[in-house]
Amino acid sequence: MADYYELLGVARDADAEALKRAYRRLARQYHPDVNKDPGAEDRFKEIGRAYEVLGDPKTRARYDQFGEAGVSGGGAGAPDMGDMGGFADLFETFFSGFGGAAGARQARGPRQGDDLRFDLNISFREAVFGDEKEVQVRHLETCSTCRGSGAKAGSGPVACSTCGGAGQVRRATRTPFGTFTQVAPCPSCEGQGQVISDPCADCGGQGVQQVRKKLRITVPAGVDSGTRLRISGEGNAGPRGGPAGDLYVVLYVQPDPKLRRDGVTIQSEITVSYLQAILGDRISIDTVDGPEEISLPAGTQPGVVLTLKDKGVPRLGNPVARGQHQVTVRVQLPQKIDATERRLLEELAEHHRQHGKGKGLFGGLFQ
Repeated sequence: MADYYELLGVARDADAEALKRAYRRLARQYHPDVNKDPGAEDRFKEIGRAYEVLGDPKTRARYDQFGEAGVSGGGAGAPDMGDMGGFADLFETFFSGFGGAAGARQARGPRQGDDLRFDLNISFREAVFGDEKEVQVRHLETCSTCRGSGAKAGSGPVACSTCGGAGQVRRATRTPFGTFTQVAPCPSCEGQGQVISDPCADCGGQGVQQVRKKLRITVPAGVDSGTRLRISGEGNAGPRGGPAGDLYVVLYVQPDPKLRRDGVTIQSEITVSYLQAILGDRISIDTVDGPEEISLPAGTQPGVVLTLKDKGVPRLGNPVARGQHQVTVRVQLPQKIDATERRLLEELAEHHRQHGKGKGLFGGLFQ
């Protein structure tokens, strides 16, 4: 499933206004009334779902911590399009990147480091009950020699010669509507307006170094494969003193040989003999909490499902509430019987015939 931030084309620290602008721009681009390309309508719905989640601070916080699993209860759908405007607004959006307000100087300052992804395998029961895992992650940390400045001791940054310290370059573009000036970050200084003339020998002027770090990851109870945990500030450090990005731990749950999972419900099967099914019995069931002894009612039919309450998976974010464990009963019939068993079964069948119960309990099974 696509990342909602990537769908909207915004950074993970984007504010509400930036999210709204990105959504409006993409919604106009992919609106079915405007864009007739195949797949445009599906893209429009995905964009709507992304903004529906990220536009609300509460659902955004759950998405940042758990990914799609934290917000999977919501349905897809685009927010109200009533304020989207018409083709005039679309025309304005198309040319908003040229001249005018776009000519304002780009905000300069230390860039945030990249977010990182780490895939973590956990067992079935660790996913159910949660756990703490120690992992080793390679990431960029601020250079200890230059303390993130990127410059050798005694030196510092100087104005970029390409943009003259402005951090931006301008390019004129001719169109059928006239000449427009497009402003873009300077490629030499990456919009900083400054460059390092005498770089630090340990980090090459980047202000960061790659290191291996041990982290303890808290896995909440109730997670599932694909759940994403956000570890703030444990991504790559930003160049030249910029803040660090985040680490996203994506969980992959290993299957259990006897138990299956459907949401918060645990499912399993148990095979009993035909005599146990007829007469009833006490049987042992494997659960996530360990072996559990339950009563098998007399006359249990093949395929019946027995339910164990509060023996399922804790709900993510509410570990006190647990789902159910559903056990499907399979009845095993013998392929061969000895003479004594045949005689007893025939007597039972005769008893059923004499009392008007049709062909009998086992009519024709062992012929």
